[in-house]
Amino acid sequence: MDVAREGPADTAAVLLISSACHGVEGFCGSGVQVALLRDAAWHDSVRGSACAVLYVHALNPHGFSYWRRTTEDNVDLNRNWHDFSAPLPDNPGYDELASALVPDTWPEPPEAARRLVAYAERHGERALQTAWSGGQYRHPDGIFYGGQRATWSQDTLRRVLREHGQRCRRLGWIDLHTGLGPSGHGERIFACRDDARALARAQAWWGPALTSIYDGSSTSALLRGLMWIAAEQECPQAEHTGMALEFGTLPLAEVRDALRADAWLRREPLRGAAQRDKIRRRLRDAFYTDTDAWKRQVFAQSREAALQALHGLAA
Repeated sequence: MDVAREGPADTAAVLLISSACHGVEGFCGSGVQVALLRDAAWHDSVRGSACAVLYVHALNPHGFSYWRRTTEDNVDLNRNWHDFSAPLPDNPGYDELASALVPDTWPEPPEAARRLVAYAERHGERALQTAWSGGQYRHPDGIFYGGQRATWSQDTLRRVLREHGQRCRRLGWIDLHTGLGPSGHGERIFACRDDARALARAQAWWGPALTSIYDGSSTSALLRGLMWIAAEQECPQAEHTGMALEFGTLPLAEVRDALRADAWLRREPLRGAAQRDKIRRRLRDAFYTDTDAWKRQVFAQSREAALQALHGLAA
């Protein structure tokens, strides 16, 4: 996990821009960070704002290195932020579908696909998305597993926040993600506790189109164990305003099935090289669109959001 700070250590306002919470999604986030670091006009804006910018690169370096969404423990880092001395959340929908989501064979048998369709017919597509993506804590070889303890990435990010965030009074955070929504579109998702004042502040920075998992306006399901909680726990003196900037790639069902195949491959690591390479490439393509047009869309929207955050922090 690499950290670069631009600006004084004692400034009242800090903007954190982070990448690769979900490993393979780091191609997008890293590209944005590198492009900002090469942008002279951006640096002029930072100096003029009297804010510091903290670039945290590769929150999940294992997943980024090996083209996996999860950590070395198969943990989804953005479901891993819990008090592990207390009971962990239940996810009965995932429990019901676990063997269909990651079946014993791949390509998936027809019965596995039928079970997912039947669940959606009974409960609705949104309920199905919540079941498979909301976070689960009983199936360590499944998808969206939140773990049974804090990961290395969680411990390391907490140290970064303590070092760089405990002296500021205002903390902004843009966490870069991919995999949800229309291709190239950056959905701005509120990433703080369900608090009206924080939401109003985030909307003032990033616009009224900001979505939320709390009111159902986001393409994301309601999630548990989210990473942003670290800002309030490690930097309690700071007013926190956060956003997940989520860029679309492929249709949701294709992204889901790429994750399912990857989880199956982790169970069967000695499968043939051709199938292994196909599954890894499919996962990368589900979270990164390697075209100039997509990259231009991503950077333009990310830069705009970062400038808006600087303005909000300075004000």
